[in-house]
Amino acid sequence: MEIVQTVTEWKEMVMPALQSKAEEFHLMGYEQTTTDDVWKCLMQKVWKGDPEKRIYEVVQDIFQLSTAAYISYLTVEAYQDGDLMASIQAVTNETNNH
Repeated sequence: MEIVQTVTEWKEMVMPALQSKAEEFHLMGYEQTTTDDVWKCLMQKVWKGDPEKRIYEVVQDIFQLSTAAYISYLTVEAYQDGDLMASIQAVTNETNNH
């Protein structure tokens, strides 16, 4: 019998896959990526919540997470946190001061 649980219930079991994906992003130049970053990206971009899935589906989603989806997630997060706007403001102020 196949077990179906929410993705959150699978998190501990799929940690090796999350670590592998974080390491993949490190190799691609995103050295700050953590397993939590990968998980949050999946929750928001791929699963859009906490759906019920089989473990192989969760692992498949982790390994199929693209850099484009991750970059999109980071951009939205930066914008929501105000970091992106602060960076734009800093560049704008520096340009205006010269």
